[in-house]
Amino acid sequence: MYQKLQVGRAASVTPSDTVDIPSVTGGTNNGCVLYVGGYGDIKVRTIGGDDIIFAGVLGGTFMPIQVIKVYATGTSATDIVALW
Repeated sequence: MYQKLQVGRAASVTPSDTVDIPSVTGGTNNGCVLYVGGYGDIKVRTIGGDDIIFAGVLGGTFMPIQVIKVYATGTSATDIVALW
């Protein structure tokens, strides 16, 4: 897997228990990293299919984990941005 250090695209994330993060190019989201603007917990699904809660994520955190979904249930963090 190739992961670069800079991003070329970004989109606000609306947490959902049913809908994956859509790709900004219109295709399938093959994984994005996240920026979390506001403190809280964040529950994600990784590209490997793992569902995990990250507890107490500080505002201003970049999460270098390839994710396809941010769940509404289990997520209290705010101002989440997907980065590709």
